[in-house]
Amino acid sequence: MISKWSASIVRAGRSVRGSSAPVTYSLIALCCAVFLAGPASGLSPAYGTGDDLLAAQRAYFRRWGVIPAELFEGSAGSALTPATALFVHGSWVHLLGNMLFLYVFGAMTEERMGRVQFILFYVGCGSLALLGYAAVNADSEQSLVGASGAISAVLGAFLYLFPRARVTSLLPFLFFLPVRFPAWIVLPFWAALQWLAAGRASDGPGVAYLAHLVGFGLGFCYASVRYGRPTSPTRVKAPAPAPEGENQP
Repeated sequence: MISKWSASIVRAGRSVRGSSAPVTYSLIALCCAVFLAGPASGLSPAYGTGDDLLAAQRAYFRRWGVIPAELFEGSAGSALTPATALFVHGSWVHLLGNMLFLYVFGAMTEERMGRVQFILFYVGCGSLALLGYAAVNADSEQSLVGASGAISAVLGAFLYLFPRARVTSLLPFLFFLPVRFPAWIVLPFWAALQWLAAGRASDGPGVAYLAHLVGFGLGFCYASVRYGRPTSPTRVKAPAPAPEGENQP
């Protein structure tokens, strides 16, 4: 998602525009449909307004999100939440930012992996990222939702597969002048920021940075084992990677 350190512009390059990525587009459509139908969007009158809406949102996140303190109790419902949480988002910003990065980075990664392998990779790494966070924060009662663990895995795989793809961003500290760096510079920098943020994170609501790191590492390791040497250089423009997180509503 859009981070505090970078406001990104999206101009997908030739490789993205020319690719066929039905799984990526289907994931985006599914996440959007789930969000619009749920209470987090605030659009459905069925959930009421005010305190009723807030109560409905809390119940919704607890039902479909990962709650670390309940995950390892053995119930079938909790065991499925690492997968269901990938399709639930806590706010419009959370949703739109995640879908932005999935669109840009997912299309090329899916094209390289293939449809079936990409969906298994996405759901598997995303679920493991949430499990990793839950294992470290086993006493937390906060519900964890969002696709950022899976998207971080896509970023890790993208870094390995397309290390010289160009990433164009508008950085506030450079007066929003557009700058372009290869993925091998920008993505490790992003991962370092997640590491620093994870060290400062509290137990309260916020962003699950550890899930980003787990997903990113899983994606990079999977791509390196599965595909060997990286793909030859490509000229692709993409936003600077900063998915905001798994929200902890």
